[in-house]
Amino acid sequence: MQHPITDAARAYPGLPPGFLLGAATASYQIEGAHDEDGRGPSIWDTYCRRPGLVADGASGDTACDHYHRYREDVALLRDLGVDSYRFSVAWPRIRPTGSGPVERRGLDFYDRLTDALLTAGISPAVTLYHWDLPQALEDRGGWRVRETAERFAEYTALVAGRLGDRVDRWITLNEPFCSAFLGHAAAVHAPGTREGRGALAAAHHLLVGHGLAASALRAAGAREIGITLNPDRLLPATDDPADHAAVQRAETLHNEVWFEPLFAGRYPAHEAETWGPMADGSFRRDGDLDLIGAPLDFVGVNYYRPLTIADAPYTDPDPATRTAVDIRAAERPRDDVRHTTMGWPVAPHTLTDLLVDLTRRYPAMPPLLITENGSAESDTVTPEGRVHDTDRIDYLRDHLAAVAEAVRAGVDVRGYYVWSLLDNFEWARGYRQRFGIVRVDYATQQRIPKDSYHWYRGLIAAHRGGREGTGTASGDEATR
Repeated sequence: MQHPITDAARAYPGLPPGFLLGAATASYQIEGAHDEDGRGPSIWDTYCRRPGLVADGASGDTACDHYHRYREDVALLRDLGVDSYRFSVAWPRIRPTGSGPVERRGLDFYDRLTDALLTAGISPAVTLYHWDLPQALEDRGGWRVRETAERFAEYTALVAGRLGDRVDRWITLNEPFCSAFLGHAAAVHAPGTREGRGALAAAHHLLVGHGLAASALRAAGAREIGITLNPDRLLPATDDPADHAAVQRAETLHNEVWFEPLFAGRYPAHEAETWGPMADGSFRRDGDLDLIGAPLDFVGVNYYRPLTIADAPYTDPDPATRTAVDIRAAERPRDDVRHTTMGWPVAPHTLTDLLVDLTRRYPAMPPLLITENGSAESDTVTPEGRVHDTDRIDYLRDHLAAVAEAVRAGVDVRGYYVWSLLDNFEWARGYRQRFGIVRVDYATQQRIPKDSYHWYRGLIAAHRGGREGTGTASGDEATR
């Protein structure tokens, strides 16, 4: 008897030939081995040890134990049939204090992982910064100061020097919005502070770090260089002009602070009305826009849900103490769509709208890759050892269809990475949220491919015209 996910793999005739299909993870979320082989502490190690900040007091100390089990995970990727695997390098494994001596054992790990992927026929896509800043650099000012951007370029050159002969695709930063504003203003990510100007300085220095890292990668002969952003599709809660004005302020915060310097050669036009007195730009230098806006080969887009925005009063009326994210705009809930267990609304068509709008607004922008997309769901293991995650399959199917629709509308999207290969440490939410297409039993580290894994495997095979499989998954296959 065929498994019920069998026919779903042939649902997208709109994906163009050569469209890349992959899977993604991040170092702190899966590796574990937090104090092995010379790895230094990161800001997330520190954040997790502050009481009350992470659900259940969890940390990435062990996570999915990928550091020791990477061969098992590469075997899952090989069976899945992905074209590419996106992983991140942990800066504290390479330079434990952010500068100074190089930890060769850290480089050796990523060397082994890269070789294992290539042996399995999988192209590595390396993210250089997925939020695990060495704590020693945070102690010296972190991303608020320019020195961190300079140290980031040095670290980039070290990694490129070791892996550059085998890695085709490099991503400098992952979601700098989260690093700058969730970390330095909302305090819900590491380093966990509530700042105004410091958050804006961090945002700028992250972009400077990107520019310096991209230059270092070019000098090392990198083939494809990009950055991953998480732009939001922002919708007004009502037709009230105040809500539309709030959407514009949110556009500055969520989108324009990144896209304008990178692809339009300017800073956002609405900075003053969004940030108020904090928008003094004193941390900027002549030549920064040229550095930040150097040509790229692709842009990664991470997308999960739209945001509905309404006007809101300042929570702190004093401009001297107001945080950078307090922009008189507030997210409003929706009751017209399903929500994932993260509380995020599921509205796949908004991904099409976002991609079309970005291409219209930034014609100089290079081709796009969807570098993360996925959903957290209420997964349970049946007595037969299966995970029937139908909601996740629906989510992935509909968002891939939205990407295909954007391609038909003329957007140059060249690939898609599902988030995530594995259930993992979901930052301040600990281990309560499961995004993986492979379930991880954190007590035993057993990996259990979910129905979504087999569905995605079938989709990949069908997209390739059956060269690596039939696009079907039997009941027996689903229990492997």
